Amino acid sequence: MVGFYDILQIKKHIKAMQFSPKFTITLSIANALTSIEHTRGFLEAAILSEDWMAKMQARALILEAHHTTHIEGTHLSLDQSEKLLSGKKLSRVDVENVRELLNYKKAFDFVSDYLVSQKPITEALIREIHKKLVDDVRGNNAQPRQYRNVQNYVANSKTKEIIYTPPTAYEVPFLMAQLLAWIQNEQIIPAVLVSGIAQFQLVHIHPFLDGNGRTTRLLSTLCLYKFGYDFKKLFTISEYYDRNRANYYKAIQSVKDKNMDMTVWLEYFSKALETQMHEIQLKGTHAMKLAIMIAKYKLSKRQKQILQQLLETNEDFTIQQYESFYPSINRRTLQRDLSDLVEKKLIYQIGEKKVTHYRINLD
Repeated sequence: MVGFYDILQIKKHIKAMQFSPKFTITLSIANALTSIEHTRGFLEAAILSEDWMAKMQARALILEAHHTTHIEGTHLSLDQSEKLLSGKKLSRVDVENVRELLNYKKAFDFVSDYLVSQKPITEALIREIHKKLVDDVRGNNAQPRQYRNVQNYVANSKTKEIIYTPPTAYEVPFLMAQLLAWIQNEQIIPAVLVSGIAQFQLVHIHPFLDGNGRTTRLLSTLCLYKFGYDFKKLFTISEYYDRNRANYYKAIQSVKDKNMDMTVWLEYFSKALETQMHEIQLKGTHAMKLAIMIAKYKLSKRQKQILQQLLETNEDFTIQQYESFYPSINRRTLQRDLSDLVEKKLIYQIGEKKVTHYRINLD
């Protein structure tokens, strides 16, 4: 049991310290940072249509909201998440899962509005983000905006295995003050690494009873946006984490295993962002190529829309799906649309005639 004298000693010790992250910029990190800067330059120079940008930004928000909540144990499918975020009502879905998803969008919108004000990242801001993420979820047991006053643990949402034990509740206010002071004043470390460090440190402090994971990932995004790395709001880093959660937790655990050295975590974080940037650049390149093809071949509105749909989803489609988009158009007309696109080598066929699938071809 922690006594009064122990608390005073803890306070004295923490006040005397400043947050000073320990890490090494390895070749892996350096290469990732170079690649990220390359994509940043590409996006700044690329001529991308406002319509495409709006659709891809909306898609990125859907993916981030879905995956960041999915990491924490929600069971909504991506299709369900997309429908819910578009305002549709669904039956037979867990109400708590729905609230967590919609709360993320509220928190993201709040962060986006906050950025316009050019105000610094503060503890009050982190608390408000937390409130919006956990408000009215599980009976408000997460105590919105309030730092925890008990010990908690970081656990794998699937296996429930404890990954590590955060600092004591007594340390939280001081550690948070140190972290936010560091974020506000750091001017030497590359912005991408500042974002990664801030994300891990908030995970490490685990200041709230619940909602820490979502808060840390949104703080990371906020730091990137704040320091000029919004990448036109086209990226979704939680998708990378959710693809292989074991690696995500392993990277977090590595810091504790290596005496709080963040190098392995930052290698993982920078690689995750680099992967996302590569995917964005590829989609942007294809979008510009598609715009050229649409103008060159004078494609119809239907052909243009189906190619844009294929580009956004990167999934195969069938004549039946095409018919569902245009139920008032007869099949022969739609087949001529597709045959024309195949002839122009903008799409190609896969499979036999009865089960033919089409795939976009922008190579």
